[in-house]
Amino acid sequence: MRRWMIAGNWKMHNNKSEAVLLAKAIKEGTQGISGGDVVLAPPFTALQSVYETIVDSHVLLAAQNMYYEDKGAFTGEISPSMLKDIGCTYVIIGHSERRKYFHETDEAVNQKVKKSLATGIKPIVCVGETEDERNKGVTEFVVGVQVKKALYGIDNINEIVIAYEPVWAIGTGKNATPAEAEEVHRFIRNIIGDIYGEVCNNTRVLYGGSVTSDNIGELINMEDIDGALVGGASLKSEGFIGIIKKASEKK
Repeated sequence: MRRWMIAGNWKMHNNKSEAVLLAKAIKEGTQGISGGDVVLAPPFTALQSVYETIVDSHVLLAAQNMYYEDKGAFTGEISPSMLKDIGCTYVIIGHSERRKYFHETDEAVNQKVKKSLATGIKPIVCVGETEDERNKGVTEFVVGVQVKKALYGIDNINEIVIAYEPVWAIGTGKNATPAEAEEVHRFIRNIIGDIYGEVCNNTRVLYGGSVTSDNIGELINMEDIDGALVGGASLKSEGFIGIIKKASEKK
């Protein structure tokens, strides 16, 4: 059985002191929960402070982005070796906000995935369709292209987490029904199965998009949904802890 994962993407929220308080509350509120992984992705400025708060605990650290070079004249960028040095286990790659606002391409996502793996950081690779694409009935085409291009030339699939985040459900209060989410998760799992065979059986696929403690129970108990990449609801400790506790009850 695959381990569940609940990852909190704090986006551009929380200064250092706020991040430490939130991380401490989540760490303390989820002690004793087992069978899965709790991951926090604070902004770059709080990574070190959050790491010092959660070090040697069950909570893992993630970055929200990275560049695909080790070093160089790339003003404003962060390398994977820098993230590893600061204690990151995971890095989020290809989030729809990166694709939309910063014009991140499928090719750039692939380069970042390859580099993160080479550096020893596990990527959480985001894929998902817009509302217009869903309405046009091209969800599987869009998501399929994103998955295949992200994984191009990569062998160690079980070091990768895929996060299906329908763009129309991120921060909107809308969310895919459990059945709709499961359909796309199964499609993604079939794609990686076609590429990698049975070796991919432990690859985790998460759902993201207006996840709350009210809807995670139904989502997590779908066969092909292994957890969630949580945005807004990860900014309040009580709600995020509630999501984690319900995920830990996955049947």
